[in-house]
Amino acid sequence: MKINEVAKLTGVTVRTLHYYDEIGLLKPTETTESGYRIYDESALVKLQQILFFRELGFPLDEIRKILSSRSFDPSKALKNHKDLLTKKRDRLNHLIDLTDKIMKGETTMSFQEFDTTEIENTKKKYAEEAKKRWGTTDAYRESEKKAANYKKEDWQKIEAESGAILKAFSEVREKPADCAEAQELVKRWQDFISAKFYACTKEILAGLGQMYTADERFRKNIDQYGSGTAEFLAKAIAVYCAKENTFDYRESNGVS
Repeated sequence: MKINEVAKLTGVTVRTLHYYDEIGLLKPTETTESGYRIYDESALVKLQQILFFRELGFPLDEIRKILSSRSFDPSKALKNHKDLLTKKRDRLNHLIDLTDKIMKGETTMSFQEFDTTEIENTKKKYAEEAKKRWGTTDAYRESEKKAANYKKEDWQKIEAESGAILKAFSEVREKPADCAEAQELVKRWQDFISAKFYACTKEILAGLGQMYTADERFRKNIDQYGSGTAEFLAKAIAVYCAKENTFDYRESNGVS
């Protein structure tokens, strides 16, 4: 779907989508040779999540950090969003009922329908919960610190580097997951995450491997390099992390 089609579908302006791309909040799935930004279904799902967090009053920079956190739970976030929207709906229904009474000639001095205290408290509660849930891990803080210094050109280089590694995985996906090429690529992937985002320990890497197949968004993004790439990557990571002599970023830095 082209950017103007996304704008028409979502009500988000083309200018805003350009800005989201610039700050690394929502990147197009691909950019054609002629410069057209293309968005697939997973990108639209992410845009929907962004709009939900905006409804909660989150700054764009915080939304970007939350959505990029490996511990982000879409189901939990959606449950909170629904709760907030339900409260907003109930408030509007009360206002409509009050309007109907006044139109019928009833005299009422009720003002509680205009009260937004409950909604604001709910927004504050969920905002604090999100920050506590997704913003307190050491990995998150390290990633946040590094990402704050990245410019648009840096994000482009990071995407190019990650794409090159995933493409290499796709090229050996028909081989056994424990083959030398696959295991070298896992090491390269671990080093990439550690260098660009946070110290990628074996525990973290193992969790990422599981997520690459469990989360349909990650699976789809990785499988764009070749069907089955996500599953192969997950298997290769599992083999790598099971080895006792596997490189551990913490050990190499004297961290216990």
